[in-house]
Amino acid sequence: QVKLVESGGGLVQAGGSLRLSCAASGILSRVYIMGWYRRAPGKQRELVASINAIGGPVYAESVKGRFTISRDDAKNTVHLQMNTLKPEDTAVYYCNAALMGVTEYWGQGAQVTVSS
Repeated sequence: QVKLVESGGGLVQAGGSLRLSCAASGILSRVYIMGWYRRAPGKQRELVASINAIGGPVYAESVKGRFTISRDDAKNTVHLQMNTLKPEDTAVYYCNAALMGVTEYWGQGAQVTVSS
């Protein structure tokens, strides 16, 4: 059974930092593109950042320079370091594992709330 479990969400003031982690089980994460998506209230889900099997990261324009995605394939984990958080970063953040054209998996989500 495949499971993606997020941790590290919470409440933080604007300008603060949080680190999200996603632990994958039941898959060999190193062959997957690992990503973080978010859904803010009243908005569609959007890609925040992703990282492929060779480590190449992709970021949404809104988080470039503030967020950093990293992966530790030995531990089947992916992290999202979020710095200089803004109220507009408030959302539920979802971990995603995608094997392009084949399948993908989602975590249950972690709430991130940034107060002004």
